[in-house]
Amino acid sequence: MFLLNANTDFHKPLDQRDAETLGLAAAKKVERHLTFRDNHAETPLAALPGLAAEIGVAAIHIKDEGHRFGLGSFKALGGAYAVIRLVLEEASKQLGRVVDVSELQSPEVLAITRAMTFACATDGNHGRSVAQGAQLVGARAAIFVHSGVSEERVAAIARFGAEIIRVDGTYDDSVREAARVSEERDWIIVSDTSWPGYERIPGLVMQGYTALVREALRKMPEPPTHVFIQSGVGGIAAAVAGHLAIAFGDKRPVFTVVDPARAACIFETARAGRPITIPHGEPTVMAMLECYEPSLVAWRVLSRVADAFITVDEEDAISVMKRLANPVGGDPAIVAGESGGVGLAGLTKAVSDPAIKAALRIDERSRIFLVNTEGATDPGKYEEIVGLAPAAVAAKNEMGAEA
Repeated sequence: MFLLNANTDFHKPLDQRDAETLGLAAAKKVERHLTFRDNHAETPLAALPGLAAEIGVAAIHIKDEGHRFGLGSFKALGGAYAVIRLVLEEASKQLGRVVDVSELQSPEVLAITRAMTFACATDGNHGRSVAQGAQLVGARAAIFVHSGVSEERVAAIARFGAEIIRVDGTYDDSVREAARVSEERDWIIVSDTSWPGYERIPGLVMQGYTALVREALRKMPEPPTHVFIQSGVGGIAAAVAGHLAIAFGDKRPVFTVVDPARAACIFETARAGRPITIPHGEPTVMAMLECYEPSLVAWRVLSRVADAFITVDEEDAISVMKRLANPVGGDPAIVAGESGGVGLAGLTKAVSDPAIKAALRIDERSRIFLVNTEGATDPGKYEEIVGLAPAAVAAKNEMGAEA
């Protein structure tokens, strides 16, 4: 399914709150915070000239977030960043002065954070980020996981010392339960989705994602003309689209949001012209994107600056996982998890349909930007789908470099 943005807010300026959250000054603040994180390194931006030639565009660049902080996902930028920001704010309040990120490990700040508990619901990746952030600052973490989260992903969260709380049902059920329990116990909920009355912290999570956009823009020879970003509740898509709209203004790239057909809450919201909750159906292999209710903050951004919305099917996601693992034409091999290559799946689907390709104005001069949002966060599942272990895929590039 495909549709162009026909919402009444389309082309309106970003809400002032969102412009401040996703703007250049905020992005610079995020990047400064990152310099105080252990093992911080910019993730690779890979060029795919072979694929670009195959589909008839000038260039394709993909930001590979599978390398981020050892967590294997772009979400390492969001939850942990929000935790750190909230700790600094609480410390500033209690100490009666502005506390800088460089003071996170000071005895004064650690004494405050030991009394704090951060909670969230997760499909896997966001929970790991919040748990890691809490561990970094000496706080507690309580992570709510629904019945569809694999044991391997749960174990990856628990390694950061988090308390794991199982919830029957879907991701949206776990979001509601996390909010309920956190209110009862005075925990700080750090959600990557938003609802009425709860917007600021999800905004901080989205703000953390702007770092990957700044890194990519510095490495690209020319700015992109088109961007395809996958969506769950909409946070990563809104962060990228909003920041690019601020950075480039009227010259911003054409932005397409990509949803799983089985969990297309952003697509259906765009079609309805208002945030809607879609019915639960058959689970999707794109597990990190299996969300049935959009983030209100994310939709507020996307309704203004997303140009189009497209859905992809199960086989589309699986196909790009295999293609990225077994590239041709001199492209590097990339480990993309079940949700990681969905932006590429959207691009592939778009260029295969002449009407969609024309509507998005994709031609031989187009420069495409994508984000591999996750690596093999469940290595067993990855090997089952691709037929290769993640290490074997990564080794292809090392062998190519030696040759």
